Amino acid sequence: MPDYVIIGGGASGAVIAARLTADPDVSVTVLEAGPSDTNRYIHMPVGFAKMTGGPLTWGLVTAPQKHCENREIPYAQARVLGGGSSINAEVFTRGVPQDYDRWVSEHGCVGWSFEELRPLFVRSEDNDLLGGAWHGSGGPLGVTTPRGQPVSMAFVRACQELGIPYNPDFNGAQQAGCGIYQTTTRGGKRCSAVVGYLRPAMARQNLVVETDCLVTRIRVENGRAVGVDYQHDGATRTIRAEREVILTAGAIGSPKLLMLSGIGPAEHLKSVGVEPVHDLPGVGQNLHDHFGIDIVYELKGPWSLDKYQKPHWMLWAGLEYLLFKRGPVTSNIVEGGAFWYADKAAETPDLQFHFLAGAGVEAGVPVISSGSGVTLNSYTLRPESRGSVTLRSAEPKDKPVVDPNFLAEASDLQTSLEGLRLSREMMHQPALAPYVRGEHFPGEAVRTRAELEAYARRYGRTSYHPVGTCRMGVDEMAVVDPELRLRGIEGLRVCDSSIMPRLVSSNTNAPSIMIGEKASDLIRGNRA
Repeated sequence: MPDYVIIGGGASGAVIAARLTADPDVSVTVLEAGPSDTNRYIHMPVGFAKMTGGPLTWGLVTAPQKHCENREIPYAQARVLGGGSSINAEVFTRGVPQDYDRWVSEHGCVGWSFEELRPLFVRSEDNDLLGGAWHGSGGPLGVTTPRGQPVSMAFVRACQELGIPYNPDFNGAQQAGCGIYQTTTRGGKRCSAVVGYLRPAMARQNLVVETDCLVTRIRVENGRAVGVDYQHDGATRTIRAEREVILTAGAIGSPKLLMLSGIGPAEHLKSVGVEPVHDLPGVGQNLHDHFGIDIVYELKGPWSLDKYQKPHWMLWAGLEYLLFKRGPVTSNIVEGGAFWYADKAAETPDLQFHFLAGAGVEAGVPVISSGSGVTLNSYTLRPESRGSVTLRSAEPKDKPVVDPNFLAEASDLQTSLEGLRLSREMMHQPALAPYVRGEHFPGEAVRTRAELEAYARRYGRTSYHPVGTCRMGVDEMAVVDPELRLRGIEGLRVCDSSIMPRLVSSNTNAPSIMIGEKASDLIRGNRA
């Protein structure tokens, strides 16, 4: 019987498993629903473009979004060892100190201020260039500062022409500005949480990692979590935990499993045929995500990574990567970016931009049938709209009902439209004139506020950053306390992005890894 059973081998789960088993007297079993991370596209940075749909995701779509023309929006969530860190765009950002300080001031999450968390971010990091108080070297997570394609560099110059200052480090003392994103890569390859944390630990005798294991229930006896039931190779099995069950299945998977186990809003559980074990109304509530809107531009020549879709260029790029671990295959495509203001009175940026050196990279974003293109994505960093994750049935294999409730709040729409306006201004600056032929999507004919609003509702999508569904806090709607212990059940913690009370002003991979670092300290009793 292991000391700890970890449900989910994603970003946070991999970190916790590696940190706990550094003590040879502690045993851990990790149960991952998906396969191992053997797919070759995982380890090529450019392979992100192949990952937003397909067999390494859960195949989720949202509930009809009533503020987005009742669309069911594809909602990619990883189903593979490493979780999102194995299939994401490898963008490395942390958010701003104020994000974490609000967790303390607004939600009572003592111990989670940025100054308390900063050492964990630094501890996790192996930065190839940056150091000092904001960055670490020698940590498990490889972080690289790439140069970017010429058209991505032109985008950064264009932002400066618009008045947005150059920022060489979005993870430093100042987030605002434009630049090239740091990436979670090392030596020309993706550095997922598996590569950085879990695989180096898998030689330990006290760590067992099992893939293709669908956990169906957390077993609770006399108010304590004692183990889990799971399906593997067509059989149902049970494993017990000597000390704790640690749930790291993500912002969709974690609330789903809690509810399947009878932990959640009692009336909802009864309505789908689940016998309530513990009435906890906050489970599955408070879902929020970054709502992204894309615009696509056609280029005058083969200036983007699109040219490598042609067989001879693809072969050339593959050979360069195979022989030298350099070239276009080492690009994460999402090279350039910016953090800026829709509301000039905001304390920190409320918009984030991703410049992709390609068109049609992600599911649902239009391709350019001939020639090359680029994509500029923008989103509201601190959305106010809130949704939910609920059960469709008591059957574990049924997909949950995921309702992010995008654009429910007027402020989110207003900020999104300002992001669209700024995106167009960026793309019309002189630095990009030698490259850009014209706007391909939505097209110059879409100009009025009503037309732009209709475009946002018709084509906006997830940015793959769901959080909040098992939120941390001290009030009655909190699911876990500031030590990540589930309220009302002993021996059970939730330790992933679902515990964020509010979404951070950035991509969520680095914060999820930090949560794993923090959780491992809490579990070991180190609260310094």
